[in-house]
Amino acid sequence: MTVRTTARFTVLALLAAAGTLAGCAGHGQYTKDHIAAANSKMSMLKSGTEYQMAQQQFMAGDLEKAGKTIDKSLALNPEVPKSHVLRGRVLLEKGRLEQSREAFTRAEELDPKNFEAQYYLGIIHERISEPQPAMERYLAAATLDPTNPQYLVAAAEMLMAMTKMDEAETLLNSRKEQFRYNPAVRQTLGHIAMLREDPKLAAQLFAEALTLAPDDTSIIEDLVRSNMACGRYGEAEFHVARLLEREENKGRRDLLHTRARCLMSLNRSVEARTQLLELTLNKEGARDVHAWIDLGNVAANLKDRANLRTATQRVLALAPERYEGWMLRAMLSRMDGNNQQALNALDEAMLRTATDATPCVLAAMVLEDLGRSDDAVLALQEALTRDPNNSAAKTLMGARGATLTGQPVVGHSAASE
Repeated sequence: MTVRTTARFTVLALLAAAGTLAGCAGHGQYTKDHIAAANSKMSMLKSGTEYQMAQQQFMAGDLEKAGKTIDKSLALNPEVPKSHVLRGRVLLEKGRLEQSREAFTRAEELDPKNFEAQYYLGIIHERISEPQPAMERYLAAATLDPTNPQYLVAAAEMLMAMTKMDEAETLLNSRKEQFRYNPAVRQTLGHIAMLREDPKLAAQLFAEALTLAPDDTSIIEDLVRSNMACGRYGEAEFHVARLLEREENKGRRDLLHTRARCLMSLNRSVEARTQLLELTLNKEGARDVHAWIDLGNVAANLKDRANLRTATQRVLALAPERYEGWMLRAMLSRMDGNNQQALNALDEAMLRTATDATPCVLAAMVLEDLGRSDDAVLALQEALTRDPNNSAAKTLMGARGATLTGQPVVGHSAASE
C-alpha cells in the first residue's frame, strides 16, 4: 500500500468519525427538545387538572382551597386567561377588589376578547359606585358574547342607575326579540316602568316574565309591588300568599306586612287583624311601629277597643313624634264618646304632618259630631289644601255644598273652649 493510499484511508476514517459525532450531537438536541416539549405538555395537563379542581372548589363555596389550587394552576401555566378569571372571582368573593381587578386585567391582556373578564371588571366598577365604566364593561361583554342576556341586563341596569331610562329601554328592546324566552329582559323593562310610575305596564311586564320563570321569587315580589301600586290588591294578595307558603319565606316580616295591607285594602279586616297580631307577638314585633299602626287602624275599623287601645299605647310609646299614634288616640277617644279629647289628639297629629290629609278629615267628622259645621268645613278645606285629590274630603265637602276658601285650620281644641 502506497503512502497516498494510506493517507486516503486516514481521511475517510476521520470523516466517518466526524459524521458519527455530528449525528450523536443532533440526536442529543432532539432528545432535549422532545423532553422539554413533553414537560411543557405535562405542565399544561397538570395546570388544566388544577383549574378544574379549583373551579369545583369555588362552586362548592370553599374559597380558601379554590384560591390555593388556582395559584398552583397558574404557577404551572401562567398564560391561561380563564385561570386568571377564576382567580379574580375567588378574590372578588373575598372582597379583595384591587387584587381581583389585577387578575381580570391580566386575563384581558392575554385575551382582549375574554367576555368574562369584561363582565367581572364591570362588577368591580359597580361595587365602587362607578356606573359609567361598569356599563361600558358590561356592554363590551354583551358585544363579545351576544348570546348571554345577563350582560345586556347588567348594562341596562347601570344606565338606569345613571337615570338614563330611555337609553336603557332602547338597549333592552333592541334585543327583546332575540331574548324573547328570557325573563330577565322583561323584568328589567318592568323596573323601568315602575321608575317611570307606570305600574300597570310594569305589572304586565312582570306577569310576562313570570310566565317564563314561574318559580322566580324576585319576579313574584316585583309583581306583588306593581299590583299594589295600581290597586290590584286581590292579585297582589294571591301572589304574596304563594310566597309565604314556601319554606324559605316562613316568617318573613316584609311579606307578612304586605299581605296584611292587601287584606286591609280588600276590607278583609278580620284576616288582617289575625295577620297583624301574629306580627306583633314576638320581641321584634313589640318594636314594629308599622305593624302596631296597621293593627290600630284595623281594630278601629272593627270597633275592637282592646286592640285599638293596646296599639295606641305602643305607637305613642315607640314613636311619639309620629302623627299616627295621635290619630289612633283620636279614634279611640271618639269611640269612647270623648270628642273633645279626640280633637286634642288630632291637633297633635296635624302638628306632626304637613302633607297627610287624614287628620283633617277625621277632625271635620268630630267637629260635625259636635255641631260645629263651620269649623268642619275649615278642616275639610285644610285637607284639600294638603291633598287636592283626597276623595273622603271631596265627598264630605260636596255633602255640605261648601267651597274651598284656603283658610288654614289650627287649634280645633282651643276653638271649642
